[in-house]
Amino acid sequence: MTISSSLNAGVAGLTANATRLATIADNIANSSTYGYKRAESDFHSVVINGGSATRYAAGGVRVSSARLIDERGPLIATSNATDIAIDGRGFLPVTTISAINNRSTVLPIALATTGSFRPDENGILRTATGEVLMGWPANSDGSMNTFPRDTMNALVPVQISASEYVGNPTTNMSLGVNLPATATAAGSGALPINLAVEYYGNLGTSETLQVTFTPVIPATGSSNQWTMTIADSASGNTVVGEYQLTFDSSQANGGQLLSVTNISGGPYNALTGQIALTVNGGGLQLSLFTPGGQYGMTQLSDRFAPTSITKNGSPVATLTAVEMDANGNLSAIYDQGFTRRIYQIPLVDVPNPNGLTVLSNQTYKVSPGSGPFYLWDAGDGPTGTTVGFSREESATDVAAELTELIVTQRAYSSNAKVIQTVDEMLQETTNIKR
Repeated sequence: MTISSSLNAGVAGLTANATRLATIADNIANSSTYGYKRAESDFHSVVINGGSATRYAAGGVRVSSARLIDERGPLIATSNATDIAIDGRGFLPVTTISAINNRSTVLPIALATTGSFRPDENGILRTATGEVLMGWPANSDGSMNTFPRDTMNALVPVQISASEYVGNPTTNMSLGVNLPATATAAGSGALPINLAVEYYGNLGTSETLQVTFTPVIPATGSSNQWTMTIADSASGNTVVGEYQLTFDSSQANGGQLLSVTNISGGPYNALTGQIALTVNGGGLQLSLFTPGGQYGMTQLSDRFAPTSITKNGSPVATLTAVEMDANGNLSAIYDQGFTRRIYQIPLVDVPNPNGLTVLSNQTYKVSPGSGPFYLWDAGDGPTGTTVGFSREESATDVAAELTELIVTQRAYSSNAKVIQTVDEMLQETTNIKR
């Protein structure tokens, strides 16, 4: 009966608008929830063909609701270095602290777009609701291995050890020295020149390279040559390299390094200007700069002067802070003034973000509807960049939701009026019998 279908359509309208009201209420309630994704309800008409072209039956309306995960809220600055947001469409991989505490062999992985991660009593970076940041661990020197991008098995919980001591050995050193040109002239009687250069060993100990420059004094004229001998204190002052330095005496390039001839020790690379020394702790690249260059070793005037001596490395250091860069690298900052990458946080991408399964605490799970995941380096591919000292605000637009609330309220009242009208018409129909 047509009048009965009108009643059913009105009831369906009430149900649909009640569902929309629920999504609006959820959106407004979470307008201050970091990382919240707005829910939306869509109406779809239901058409019922009564089998006759002359009669019409109201089919009503059905409703479908979806979480718009691909919508992103604005980013705001915070004072915590490990408050992380994403400027793009990617997701952070996270797990749960309960799975870690239960020593699960396989940690469940969820996805999040933002999080306020802080170290707990064990140094594990986690949110207040128990989401733990996952990443790839760096090697002790800050380098990264190659990890598969279609599995999350290589991800580990990010853990910061604030009380850990770290060694920072010297691996590169540059030697800029001016040698006196008068010392290589016949009859100069010049004595060898000693230069001690400190470096740091693998155990954070202070060691010394004892560099001796001995002029080659010819019988006549000037040789413009020196013998450089390098001894290592960590090796019992053993000579680890001996080289002959020849300087240019031409008008155009007077005083510049012309050539380096290896006598013993590691080879000299004229393309890079480096000597591959082997000291007690391992390899050390000593840069004399390239022949003909404006910097590095020179032979001018009558004075010896160390013009530029630089090196990396430091004494044993302790961690003071951590920071995240745009490429997903979590770096530790140490009290000796150097930084080192300790983790790389990949960004997860799926073909259909709105197809992800919604979990609590603004996290999501890969599903058949989302498509397969892939792990990208932040700043590479479609995922965007990571932003430290930042959080993503709710994607809810309160003004738009309040407007939808007014429309929904009117629609609900109108459907209720339809039911009231049908009820009155049915009452009139029953009154015919009287």
